[in-house]
Amino acid sequence: MLPVIHELPTPPGFERLIFAEEKDCGLKTYIAIHSTACGPAAGGCRMWNYDSDEAAKEDVLLLAKGMTSKNAIAGLGLGGGKSVIVGDPKTDKSEDLLRAFGKVIQYLNGSYFTAEDVGTSPEDMAIVAQETPYAVGLNGGNFASGDPSPFTAEGVFQCLKAGAGNVFGTENLKGKRVLVQGLGHVGMSLVEKLHANGADLIVSDINASLVDHAVAEFGAKSCASENVFDTDMDIFAPCALGGILTHETVEKLTAKLICGAANNQLANPLIADEIQKRGITYLPDYVVNAGGIINAAGEILKQGNQYRDERLKQITSRIRDIMVLSDQTGKTTIQIADEMVDDILLQATQKEGAA
Repeated sequence: MLPVIHELPTPPGFERLIFAEEKDCGLKTYIAIHSTACGPAAGGCRMWNYDSDEAAKEDVLLLAKGMTSKNAIAGLGLGGGKSVIVGDPKTDKSEDLLRAFGKVIQYLNGSYFTAEDVGTSPEDMAIVAQETPYAVGLNGGNFASGDPSPFTAEGVFQCLKAGAGNVFGTENLKGKRVLVQGLGHVGMSLVEKLHANGADLIVSDINASLVDHAVAEFGAKSCASENVFDTDMDIFAPCALGGILTHETVEKLTAKLICGAANNQLANPLIADEIQKRGITYLPDYVVNAGGIINAAGEILKQGNQYRDERLKQITSRIRDIMVLSDQTGKTTIQIADEMVDDILLQATQKEGAA
């Protein structure tokens, strides 16, 4: 049986917003399609214990818009969309819930591809895929892309090194104090790479066992979550949830470089100006963290590893270009990146109109 699907009023600048629920299994999901100018929308499914349905709706809209920018600037030929499931992934997730979610994805008939994100996994997507061919990030099958985390972490790491070269005059991270906030799959993979390159690691996460692992395995120093912005550091790598760069936190920040995997790190766009005025280089999150969706795009578009590897390398060259243009023009790095995205979307729209 198809879950009850509500077509909600479309917010300005978006193409579609739906809410679906299936009370028997507890499914409550929002799916937002921001843009299909470059191709079908693609973006992961986040399962999170939101404070309210309104908070979930706000999050899916913000994330979907970010996916348009991420997919466009990565040159994937995909649009932007996102889905969120309201609930605790540790206690509320079930096969029935995931299959009901798959039916909702199938209802969208290929206009949106989903994949794993915070709170979901390749194993979850395999269940979703029993109901729809528009679930990717699978561990098995033709062009299976699996866990995107290592690829996201690799893109962030390479950009972090490029940023260090621009800020400190060397990409050598030996002795650099790097604070990684958030030790999920991506954050921990990044910690491993930083450790191998001699960084002086500081780690923070609400999950004490993850912090203990990073301390024992990689010689990191632990930092309580509430003390992150009171800590001396050279590089800040936010890899948890978004909105952590605010007027208050930026004012305290001692880092000279910000490069991390978290989506929507800026609490609002004006924060970028404050960061720049303080002499801090911010590498736009939707550029540096594109490795995961690049990996999934290979599965969506039925491409091989060469497709993925070529586009992973392009992340770093794109970041270098953004830093150069920011230095030349005085514009913030996020302004430069946003202008690139606007140009890509304009060209895609014009091409679609001429067809």
